[in-house]
Amino acid sequence: MAKAPAALIMDIPALLIPDYASPNQGYAVAGTEAAPEVCSSTHQTKPKKEALEDQELVQKFLNSDTRNFAFNQVVRKYQQKVYWHIRKMVIDHDDADDLTQDVFIKIWKNLENFRQDAQLYTWIYRIATNECLNFLSSKRRKFFLPLHDVAAELTQKLDSSPDLDGDEIQLRLQKALLQLPDKQRLVFNMRYYDELKYEEISEILGTSVGALKASYHHAAKKIEVFLTNH
Repeated sequence: MAKAPAALIMDIPALLIPDYASPNQGYAVAGTEAAPEVCSSTHQTKPKKEALEDQELVQKFLNSDTRNFAFNQVVRKYQQKVYWHIRKMVIDHDDADDLTQDVFIKIWKNLENFRQDAQLYTWIYRIATNECLNFLSSKRRKFFLPLHDVAAELTQKLDSSPDLDGDEIQLRLQKALLQLPDKQRLVFNMRYYDELKYEEISEILGTSVGALKASYHHAAKKIEVFLTNH
C-alpha cells in the first residue's frame, strides 16, 4: 500500500506505523506480537471493556515515557473497527487501508489535545467518518461524478472484491446501501452494523438525535424498496 508522507511518518515512532499485508490482517507492529486479525464479519460491535480503559490510555499518551505504548494499545484496540467502518463506506480495500493509516496518523498528532470529557471511541469514529466523507467528496469533484455514478463504481468493486463475499442477502443489502446518500449510509451503518446509540452517533456527526432517527427510518424504507425491486 502507499505509505504515509515521510514528513508525517517522521513524527511517529517507526514501530507504530500501521501496515495491512492483506484485507484479513491487522496492523503489523514491528518488534511486537502480531495484532489480532481483522474480523471479516459484517456485524461489528462497539468496543467492549479492555484491560486498559480509554481514559487511562489517554493519560499514558500524555506521558512522554509511556506515549508509544499507549498509542500502540489504541491502534490494537481500534484498528479493526476503524478499518471496517471505512471499508463499508469506500468498499475498496486499498482505499480503506490508506484512509485507516491516515486516521491513526491524525490520532497520533492530535490525541494530546483530546477533550477528556468526551468519549475516545466517538472521537476516533468522528475522525474516520470525516476521512470517508472527504474521500468520497474528493472522488466526485475529481472525476465530476454524480451520486449514482459513484454508487455504480462502488457496486462494481463490491462485486469484484473476493474478501467481501457473503450470502446473497447481505450482498443485496450492501448494494442497496450504496444507493443512499453518504451521510444517510453512515447513519445506517453505525446504527445497524456498529450498534451505536443515537446519542453516540449524534456526538460523532454533530446531528440531532431526532434527525438521525428520521434519517435511519428513511434509509430503511429506501433499502426495503430496493430489495423489493431487485
